[in-house]
Amino acid sequence: MASHTDFVSAQGRRLAYQRILGKGPEIVFLSGFKSDMQGRKALHLAQWAARSGRSFLRFDYSGHGQSSGLFCDGCIGDWLTDAEAVITELTEGPVILVGSSMGGWISLLLAKRLGARLVGLVTIAAAPDFTEDSIWAGFNANQRAELKLNGQIALTSDYDEPYIITQRLIEDGRHNLVLHKPLELPCSSRFLQGTADVDVDMSVALRLLAHASGPDIQLTLVDGADHRFSDGRCLGLIENALIDVLPPVLT
Repeated sequence: MASHTDFVSAQGRRLAYQRILGKGPEIVFLSGFKSDMQGRKALHLAQWAARSGRSFLRFDYSGHGQSSGLFCDGCIGDWLTDAEAVITELTEGPVILVGSSMGGWISLLLAKRLGARLVGLVTIAAAPDFTEDSIWAGFNANQRAELKLNGQIALTSDYDEPYIITQRLIEDGRHNLVLHKPLELPCSSRFLQGTADVDVDMSVALRLLAHASGPDIQLTLVDGADHRFSDGRCLGLIENALIDVLPPVLT
């Protein structure tokens, strides 16, 4: 893959991205919490798009990957703004969003903002409202007190160095919840979820399915798949979901 290109948003954040030009609608990959556009799913979809002759955009939120900023300074609203800016400034016409984990939450927020431009949605182990329903709800009294006192708390991670959870992340998350108010998805939407995911419980996917409304929403539960959802079987399912949401006239 070619080296990344930088885009500077209206907020002054330098956002790294890679784009493949081809036929539309353009597919935009939204990565997860503290993940980036060099993950296995993003790379696989970039290769698939190149083989298929399709437009594909992947990028790093501020504080992630090769973009500017510090991870601990960011929050859901910042990363939503980054995603909207990249899509608005770098793409034209209809788009399909593929959101992984936190990227699934951000893609659900973008659904309303993009309006008619959004013609398809695929989420992978989507983690809507995780700052409130998972992190905050999982804190004990001592952790909540530490967060209030210090403005941040470190949580151990199975993936990398500890996650720094800030008071700002929690408070901003409350302004961007999607499962606590109506959620309309007017385009074809496919939710993919592994039954062995220990980071986002299967109940979250079931709750999202029950909560969202739209003309064509389907949930696929994959027995034994974990949160990474990136083995050969799962990558094939992502491809199939993408093909499934392509508008017939554009396939």
